Amino acid sequence: MDLIIISLLVLGVTGLVAAILLFFIAQKFKVEEDPRIDEVQAVLPGANCGGCGFAGCRALAEACTKASSLDGLLCPVGGAPVMEKVGAILGMAAPAGEPKVAVIRCNGTCEARPKTSEYNGTRSCAIMSAMYVGESGCAYGCLGCGDCVEACAFGALKMNPETGLPEVDENLCTSCGKCVKACPRHIIELRKKGENNQRMVVKCLNQDKGPAAKKVCANACIGCGLCAKVCPQEAITVANNVAYIDFDKCVVCRECEPQCPTGALWGMGFPERLSKTAAAPAQETEAVSTDKDEKFDSAIAAKIQAIKTPRAVFPACLPYNNK
Repeated sequence: MDLIIISLLVLGVTGLVAAILLFFIAQKFKVEEDPRIDEVQAVLPGANCGGCGFAGCRALAEACTKASSLDGLLCPVGGAPVMEKVGAILGMAAPAGEPKVAVIRCNGTCEARPKTSEYNGTRSCAIMSAMYVGESGCAYGCLGCGDCVEACAFGALKMNPETGLPEVDENLCTSCGKCVKACPRHIIELRKKGENNQRMVVKCLNQDKGPAAKKVCANACIGCGLCAKVCPQEAITVANNVAYIDFDKCVVCRECEPQCPTGALWGMGFPERLSKTAAAPAQETEAVSTDKDEKFDSAIAAKIQAIKTPRAVFPACLPYNNK
């Protein structure tokens, strides 16, 4: 009995001494945390989406507190109003950040891009992309398995069963960027919403030459450069056979939209799309190609030949004679 009591006393004293030592060690080496971190975290949305580039809202709060300026720090979910509150807590000016939204840069609907094969594996864009080109012949377009929909924590994305493409609800999108990371084809881009939520977007990423791109998708950008030719702000460039619009230069005049012969260029946020340009002249021009299998439609070729298009954006498979 005495042995048991002695053992308990020894254990109790050992535990008490260890606790006292740990207390003093903790006090000696403790790291003082800025109390403003908790205040900043309290005004953040708490989504922990990672769209700010940090592991979560706590990490962003720590970065804001330690920084000498809030430039480059932004909560995409809370936007400018939340950053203004953060700036008020830290006594710093909040940067004016323009709201962004996720944009699907593919218009390869089921009708425009028919299937060439049937995929029977796990419905995952990442897996399908790693295995082969996909169910259609386009190696650049949406795979349609909905990885982006699953990645969205705010319910801003859904698959349209008729088109086979994801659609973005701009009222729910927080531009966190999770869908951008989830897409193996990188067809989703975060773009500035623009004034009145209006912007111009080229909904195609196909880098194949015009005839090859149009062969696999009727809505593909063929790199003809007609849009770049008419743009008064020089906001459109054609590289790797596909057009791209610089948001900072674009004034949303929509001069380019009706020029696109395949409808790959979209004016988003408008009540309706502008109609395509009038049909080509009755006297059709035969398309000339360096490859027998790559030919433009005669109507498109005639339109291109009729406009003095800069050599830099002129299709390589047509003879350049616009002087």
